[in-house]
Amino acid sequence: MKNSEQLYKALSERILILDGAMGTMLQRYKFEEEDYRGERFKDWEHPVKGNNDLLSLTQPQAIEEVHKKYLEAGADIIETNTFSGTTIAMADYHMEDLVYELNYESAKIARKVCDEFTAQNPDKPRFVAGSIGPTNRTASLSPDVNDPGYRAITFEELRVAYKQQCEALLDGGSDILLVETIFDTLNAKAALFAIDELQDERGIKIPIMVSGTITDASGRTLSGQTAEAFLISVSHLNLLSVGFNCALGANQLTPYLETLAHNSEFHVSAYPNAGLPNAFGKYDETPEDMASQIKEYVEKGLINIIGGCCGTTPDHIKAIADLVAQYPPRKLKEFV
Repeated sequence: MKNSEQLYKALSERILILDGAMGTMLQRYKFEEEDYRGERFKDWEHPVKGNNDLLSLTQPQAIEEVHKKYLEAGADIIETNTFSGTTIAMADYHMEDLVYELNYESAKIARKVCDEFTAQNPDKPRFVAGSIGPTNRTASLSPDVNDPGYRAITFEELRVAYKQQCEALLDGGSDILLVETIFDTLNAKAALFAIDELQDERGIKIPIMVSGTITDASGRTLSGQTAEAFLISVSHLNLLSVGFNCALGANQLTPYLETLAHNSEFHVSAYPNAGLPNAFGKYDETPEDMASQIKEYVEKGLINIIGGCCGTTPDHIKAIADLVAQYPPRKLKEFV
């Protein structure tokens, strides 16, 4: 991976900034069904509104604009618009056959914008993280309360789907593969297995970010793991970073980041939501509020990569970037 050396060098020097929410920004465009379809899919037999990944093909200029806004706000790492870019998730729209193209084109858009910003300021290289979401099926839990042994997906089906997505993300120019919003660690292990296969097949070392989701105040993932158990479950690979995103605001995430920071030899990442959602599902936390909470992370030396998830905007990312620029990154631990 040609940019890996720059990436590790940047991580040793400062806290890197990840971008904020893609969905929150796309809502501002108020796209309707015909916008999602574009000319190419105007006669598609099934509804496609809400398929944000499709916008990389039908509204690429919007995706590019969102990436640019986050880079202007100070982001070092941009996520591709591919959170649902597997055959498993795309089955909802009957668009499984588009998966390679969706991921490839999304990565190309992010790559183009990152290269433009790096060319303007070579001292601040920008990196593309291929976003790999959890899919809408879980390998550890039954969707049928009357049949706890039933599974809607197998490990092998997940591995095949993730591998296809990862190949396209790499071919499109991703520097990093980001397995994110993990609520079921078995799903993530299928993704990591697929990535490891690609490392062997291509003879490359892929920087891998892993980011789990603590779903509530119990401090566990949806499939029941504590932060420490989650860390142990994914530490068999040499990861770039391990961390948490989504579900919680910055304050609520602090104790789980402390667990990772004190027990992991990898870099630690965090990208919380802009607080908890209100009664209408909106996020009210201001950039200033969020940055003031993240100050605890940097004062305690907990993080190496910081960004935002649901409800965050370029203004949130700028406030966070301005804050963390004054602090050193967390020092990596060496475990014997």
